[in-house]
Amino acid sequence: MMASRQNLTKDKLLGCVLAGGQSRRMGGGDKSLMDLGGKSMLDLILARLRPQITDIVLNANGDPSRFKRFALPVVADPVGDYAGPLAGVLAGLSYAEQHKPEISHVVSVAGDTPFFPTDLVRRLSAAVPTDKPVIALASSSEKLHPVFGLWPVALRADLHDWLASGKSGKVLAFVDRHNSVEVAFSLDPATGLDPFFNANRPDDLTTVRDTLSQHIQ
Repeated sequence: MMASRQNLTKDKLLGCVLAGGQSRRMGGGDKSLMDLGGKSMLDLILARLRPQITDIVLNANGDPSRFKRFALPVVADPVGDYAGPLAGVLAGLSYAEQHKPEISHVVSVAGDTPFFPTDLVRRLSAAVPTDKPVIALASSSEKLHPVFGLWPVALRADLHDWLASGKSGKVLAFVDRHNSVEVAFSLDPATGLDPFFNANRPDDLTTVRDTLSQHIQ
């Protein structure tokens, strides 16, 4: 029997913005809160994500009050000490399981990638069956971007055990344990950038500001 290809509906999806890292290459602090000419990185990310998905949580460690103005649930890494993006994915899956039992999948989005595709959620959710757990990961220019993924809540327990046992925090090491699909995206037609361009270093912030002034505003 063929797997169901009925698209996942918005009420089955939770968005999780991964902002739990330590931003060492940026000099520390919260990259998602850095000013980009009147708006923060997180403002830009939410402006892209909110039209695509109804329920969103923010994965971040430390004092959650610094994100108060965004009016989002803030969930810390459930395991480890800044254990990487997989711990953030686990935070989203755990939140869904505990607070949103109707949610079947979590869409993870990096907290430093302001120009990700406006059809990200639709295309990821259309790429997986609804009757078995399959992970979908985004790619561009023949490169995987595993922080941008669609994760079945059914995998929460396995991911928790994987991280709690000290196994690799690399996203693809866990993904290789399960069925997965790759969803390829083209360059952003509005900016000409790779849609998964991320701001890791101070010079990257200049690129973001220039792009905003030339193409977005």
